[in-house]
Amino acid sequence: MNPWWINSMDPNLKTISSLVERMVKKKRKPKETVLLKEALGLKSREVISLVGAGGKTTLMFRLAKELIQGGKRVITTTTTKILEPAPDETECLFVESDEEKLKEWVRGHVSDYKHMTLARERLTTGKLKGISSLLALDLWNLDPVDYLIIEADGAAGRPVKAPREGEPVIPPNTTLVVAMLGVEGVGMELNGENVFQAELISNITGIPLGRPLTEEALSVLVTHPQGIFKGTPSSSRVIVFLNKTDIPEGLHKAKRVAEKILEKKNRQIERVVLGQLKKDPPVVEVMFP
Repeated sequence: MNPWWINSMDPNLKTISSLVERMVKKKRKPKETVLLKEALGLKSREVISLVGAGGKTTLMFRLAKELIQGGKRVITTTTTKILEPAPDETECLFVESDEEKLKEWVRGHVSDYKHMTLARERLTTGKLKGISSLLALDLWNLDPVDYLIIEADGAAGRPVKAPREGEPVIPPNTTLVVAMLGVEGVGMELNGENVFQAELISNITGIPLGRPLTEEALSVLVTHPQGIFKGTPSSSRVIVFLNKTDIPEGLHKAKRVAEKILEKKNRQIERVVLGQLKKDPPVVEVMFP
């Protein structure tokens, strides 16, 4: 747009006005949307295990939807428990307590659906009981599955957790582990109402019960051998996903936690994704070592 008065301007002023106009347009240009599969650096085939707290189920089904829109075939499941998905979250839900029968059913129907969700049992709590790690191995050998996404940890809806004995349940063929944290945990009082396994978190981070969690404490929880991605196969890549950057000061908190995680130079952590899984775009920023 050229206002009428520009025509009568001094030539130098016209040049300045034109430069300003271009700068304003450039600033208003929307940011390029980064897809989840790009932010996570997904390869052509992956077994993805989601651990930690603060949005695992949301990430699982949102990522699956993105992948099938790209023409991929996806199986979603859990080795622990998940809430039963809504009809718009999965094309097919199959529940079978006998894992051999479940495997046979999948073998016969895997080509019929772009996205199926599998479980062994419907529980009275409204959750689904998951499959064994051995079945996850078998499912991955089925053609033509491109991605097997597994919720491998539970957190009772809390934004922060520490794994108990036997947690998380990560299948040995996992190629990518996504360790999740909700950034609302920064500044949150360390107690059983706010976090999952408060005493374990205190032992790992050194933060006394009743004291606020710091960015440093959350970075320790991620990188400690008994922390969030405990039991990750040595061959697996690890990505940290810091969720809920859309809360007040959320992005600032996430960046501070990410910086402290990357400062620790864990050899398996290849990047930290800052996101907001219940909003668009789901990926806000990706930080690398």
